[in-house]
Amino acid sequence: MIHALSVASEAYPLVKTGGLADVVGALPDALAPHGVATTTLLPGYPKVLAHVGDADVVQHWPSLLGIEARLLAGTLGDHPLLVLDAPALFAREGGPYGDAQGRDWDDNWRRFAAFSKAAAEVAAGSVGERRFDLLHAHDWQAGLAPAYLRFAGGAQGVRSVATIHNMAFQGSFDAGVFPALELPPHAWGIEGVEYYGAVGLLKAGLWAADAITTVSPTYAQEIRRPEFGMGLEGLIASRGSQVTGILNGIDPAVWNPATDPLLAARYSANSLDARRANTRAVEARFGLTGDGPIFTVVSRLTWQKGMDVLAGLLDELVAMGGRLAMLGSGDAGLEQAFRDAAARHPGRIGVEIGYDEPLSHLLQGGADAILIPSRFEPCGLTQLYGLAYGCVPVVARTGGLADTVIDANLAALDAGVATGVQFDGVNPDALRNAIARAVALYRDAARWRQMQRRGMAADFSWGNSGARYAALYRELLG
Repeated sequence: MIHALSVASEAYPLVKTGGLADVVGALPDALAPHGVATTTLLPGYPKVLAHVGDADVVQHWPSLLGIEARLLAGTLGDHPLLVLDAPALFAREGGPYGDAQGRDWDDNWRRFAAFSKAAAEVAAGSVGERRFDLLHAHDWQAGLAPAYLRFAGGAQGVRSVATIHNMAFQGSFDAGVFPALELPPHAWGIEGVEYYGAVGLLKAGLWAADAITTVSPTYAQEIRRPEFGMGLEGLIASRGSQVTGILNGIDPAVWNPATDPLLAARYSANSLDARRANTRAVEARFGLTGDGPIFTVVSRLTWQKGMDVLAGLLDELVAMGGRLAMLGSGDAGLEQAFRDAAARHPGRIGVEIGYDEPLSHLLQGGADAILIPSRFEPCGLTQLYGLAYGCVPVVARTGGLADTVIDANLAALDAGVATGVQFDGVNPDALRNAIARAVALYRDAARWRQMQRRGMAADFSWGNSGARYAALYRELLG
């Protein structure tokens, strides 16, 4: 049995801002059938502390980077959970990384450096009888954990994996914080935490870890190029075959239209007519009238997601006969652009600003197609949910979107393997043509239904991904 410590800043269902939480929450179950026992370590945010309640204290730090902290033991589902209870760092209103106005906490460097240092010590066996073979660090918030292990001399054989969920978020901080990290002086350098004259938390993890993974095979190749590597492409290239892509999965216990309690009506690939009740529910929720395919967007409204390009095409989407139900939040200008479009096209465009987990399920179960025009997408989960729910993805050909959606070209349609629409280049012409293709395919009811059924038949559960992570762990441990 391999004992792994999974270190992350969020995990579903306790705390979630994006796909990272879904992955971290699903990994323990995905790895268990393959002989891996996973303990998850999370920061002690208020909601996490409320979950563990009156938990056992298994470790105490009088000064963890100058902050008093305790380690609490609980459970996450059927698996062990450890929580770093450091009120000075994590007992705050707002989100995991910033205040209620979306401003990053000024001391995020200390918050997540302390979290990473605690993780390295726990992985190395500082807590009672707990012993770990491997530390798995997720994104920049846990990036220093492999570095702390490395500068502690490998911590008695504990190996480490760093997973990049999104290279755009790197955790870069002023060089002046370095002395407070309690790393040896020689850690300040290219072989360490230094990154273009700053402290780079993700960079430190990518340099120190024994293996690097990304969340799709295509993204693992893309980040070797400047347009996707965002300054770290040289480091990624230097790691060579130690960088691999393992596609994220989805949890069929949560995302399954045949059993989903959040839908107006449950259905399967063999009972797609029942899906119409969900479509009616979406129309009622968003005030949509008339006919034509309902496109949905469930996304952060950001440049990365290509929402600026989509916002400029909403009038044309309506002119083509389409409708739109949008759920998301992000850039204030983009939020207003979608609101303005809804005002121009009442009954054809409906917008809800924010995030609503039950509503996201209903949109996948009731909309006809989901638009994902991302400029880059490490994996993406919404297209996987769309495939599982018969909500046909219309996606840019990048990252995990390219790996999971089969374009409806003539050959794929004739072979009966198409599952969505892909397009190259996130620009108005390319996205306009993709929307037009989707509208035309929707009007061919037989082919549309064939695409829905093919997507619903695909297996994107965690079974294969869990096996690949377990194989990587075993390879590292020899």
